[in-house]
Amino acid sequence: MFVATLVASAAIGQGDIADARDRLHDAGCRPGESRWIDPEVAADLFFDTDPATARAVLTGLGQGQGLGQGIDVIVQPVAHREKQLIVADMDSTMITVECIDELADYAGIKAEIAEITERAMQGELDFAAALRARVALLKDLDEAVIEQCRTERVRIMPGARALIRTMRARGAWAVLVSGGFTRFADPVAAEIGFDTAIANVLDIAGGKLTGTVHDPIVDAARKRFELGAAMARSGIAREATLAVGDGANDIPMIEAAGLGVAYHAKEKTRAAADAEIVHGDLRVLLYAQGIGRADWVPD
Repeated sequence: MFVATLVASAAIGQGDIADARDRLHDAGCRPGESRWIDPEVAADLFFDTDPATARAVLTGLGQGQGLGQGIDVIVQPVAHREKQLIVADMDSTMITVECIDELADYAGIKAEIAEITERAMQGELDFAAALRARVALLKDLDEAVIEQCRTERVRIMPGARALIRTMRARGAWAVLVSGGFTRFADPVAAEIGFDTAIANVLDIAGGKLTGTVHDPIVDAARKRFELGAAMARSGIAREATLAVGDGANDIPMIEAAGLGVAYHAKEKTRAAADAEIVHGDLRVLLYAQGIGRADWVPD
């Protein structure tokens, strides 16, 4: 048995559910009952077969609702729907910015570094080499700018606290794994409510950035490794894991998780994921687990 969870950025009507049911029926997916998770916001539609086809035919559901509005659809097996482990990216996933780009702004070179960041996130550049190149451009930046940047620029992504705190309250383990830096990741993880954080360490000497970063770099392979390590430590099965991110360096962990989700992501990441969030915020992932608003820990 499979479930398609429909989550609206504005509202879902019975017409949207009927449209989804018709699409599944016409594709041979044998739809069954539907139920509200939260009325007019999120609904489940159960079906019997062929989740890949179901995802394909439900893509674009709710188009025409209006600018910036739409319906996200998460298709998955009913079994292990509620996850026991989440591994999440930080920049542009759990927070709204790319920290290295914001640091670069204080050095007056944001445009130059942001272009490299974008190409790396699109999968056009080797991540580790691109990171070293960007950090080298920050050589001699005052260490104090890091905390200034974090305070002035870093904002938690809508829904992040509710997602992580609710999952942890229900017994899940939460890992933040970032290709960014510990000086941002550690306080962000604490503020949101993660159990632990893994990120890169900037080299600093005499109160200034040296332009280098500790090895080994937290790259795509390391993110995938940390997912596997968390599973091994906890004894959690793959089917009960969730990974979410937006960039190409998130693809291996997204592909390895029980449910890999692309969050407002780059095209390659969207293509690799089991599901994607295009319209809503991170609370969509609570609805995807069948958890309604009444059971959320407040954001």
